[in-house]
Amino acid sequence: MSNDSGPGRQQRMRSKRIRPYTLTGGRTRTRYDLLVESLISVPHYDPSLSDSLMPESRKLYERARTRVSIAELSVLLEMPLGVVRVLVSDLAAQGAVYIHPTAHAYQHDRNVLERILDGLKRLPV
Repeated sequence: MSNDSGPGRQQRMRSKRIRPYTLTGGRTRTRYDLLVESLISVPHYDPSLSDSLMPESRKLYERARTRVSIAELSVLLEMPLGVVRVLVSDLAAQGAVYIHPTAHAYQHDRNVLERILDGLKRLPV
């Protein structure tokens, strides 16, 4: 039975933990308004793009091949929400992922709000 509590084990554990600010280059703001409920998806999957991404961005890109929320990505990939937002924003800027509009995006569009209200009125009680 080997004792795996020496310096080698500590080095492996340390290498698995990357500080969030290193993943985002110290950035905390995003180019896009990404709410926790914002849905993203990959419109056209590109395996060569996936191979070129950093591991964390690659995980986000691969998982977004099916529509997924920012909150789900954070939980599923065990990444802080702020990091997910910044990395998803970077992917969206490259055109790699599509950010689906939320109701928040339409808050000033009276036509859309009226259509939503009409649809709600038609729902069976």
